[in-house]
Amino acid sequence: MKTLLTVFLILALVAVAVVLLMGVVGMLRGGDPQRSNKLMRWRVGLQAVALAIVALLMLMLKSMD
Repeated sequence: MKTLLTVFLILALVAVAVVLLMGVVGMLRGGDPQRSNKLMRWRVGLQAVALAIVALLMLMLKSMD
């Protein structure tokens, strides 16, 4: 289970980075503000998922002691 959560965490972090880069590139090009807003909401949601996975991993590691 720990390995599966670690893989999900890595995927979530990569997804956050991709969405962040897409937002930065869009802002540099002067893109659509609505698209930038949507990307920001996606980034915040993905960060919440990543934090939840980190919390689950910490609980699992604590219970192994």
